[in-house]
Amino acid sequence: MKHIVTVQDAVTAFAEWMEPTAAELDGIEREMPLILAQVDLLDARIITMDRTPSELDVRRVRRARRRVLAAGRELANTAAPLPEVGA
Repeated sequence: MKHIVTVQDAVTAFAEWMEPTAAELDGIEREMPLILAQVDLLDARIITMDRTPSELDVRRVRRARRRVLAAGRELANTAAPLPEVGA
């Protein structure tokens, strides 16, 4: 009898210990403005892939890039408490 690893992984894929912790969810919530800005930039770039970008497209990409930079700056400037090791 051979063990099939993928079946074993599928059975244990939804174990309670594999759920995100509260700290991980808080981290995602803190990064959400940056994530959304990156999605907007990706959308703006996708729009321009199949055609020659118009002036409006160039402005859209530029604004989206500035939003990503601003969101990244805000995230970097916020002092997030570091998790204590061994506590």
